[in-house]
Amino acid sequence: MAQTQMTQMPISGFNVVETINTLAQPGFTLNTLPTEAMKNLQESALNELRDHVLLMGGEVERAIDEATRSLIERDSELAEQVLRDDDRVDALELEADQMCVRLLAMQSQAANDLRLVVTAIKITPILERIADHACNIARAAIYLNGEPQLKPYFDLPKMSWLACEMLRLSLDAFAAADADTARAVIGRDDDIDKLYDRIFHELLDIMSNDPASAGRAARLLMVAKHLERIGDYVTDICELIVYMKEALVIKHAR
Repeated sequence: MAQTQMTQMPISGFNVVETINTLAQPGFTLNTLPTEAMKNLQESALNELRDHVLLMGGEVERAIDEATRSLIERDSELAEQVLRDDDRVDALELEADQMCVRLLAMQSQAANDLRLVVTAIKITPILERIADHACNIARAAIYLNGEPQLKPYFDLPKMSWLACEMLRLSLDAFAAADADTARAVIGRDDDIDKLYDRIFHELLDIMSNDPASAGRAARLLMVAKHLERIGDYVTDICELIVYMKEALVIKHAR
């Protein structure tokens, strides 16, 4: 039987995806790589995955900010742009899934590296759901921008800023594997909840006193609810970061 020709793999300076695709050739297994090459391959793939999650998180943060601004500034074109950009977030999630599968196919992963991969697998669908909430805010903005403004928007921008800040800090915590920052972000979710409660009761009063405004008030209430849910999702991300760093599950522990 003819011997399969083995491709000589460089130890550094390679493209992760191209390298893994080469490894998929018949007769080539990860076990045939020198230890140092395998270590470099895994490290490069982990760094690429981490950067990819941060890129996706940045896109989602921008979506939240632009969706809320499209309402505050009554800019329906900006809202439409948020809806168009959602396809990019969806594509980034699928790419992250593929990267995680390739990493899980590698052997001899250290425990902390495996926790990073597991965390990424769980974080990316959460980010995608946050982007969906931003799209729902944009859709509400398109409707509300075509109607007389019901009330000055004071607390909604505060909620949006806080949600974006929480997401930004959670991404920083993910990049640095910083469990302390993740725990601090979790504590800030109470501030979003308080703002939501205030908006809820204010809009409830408006609907009670002016039934004709119920449609607009209900949509504003849904905007506030979307922002409140974003805060909950960021909390989920931070709980995963604590797990990634400390191998400690704190979900449902609060």
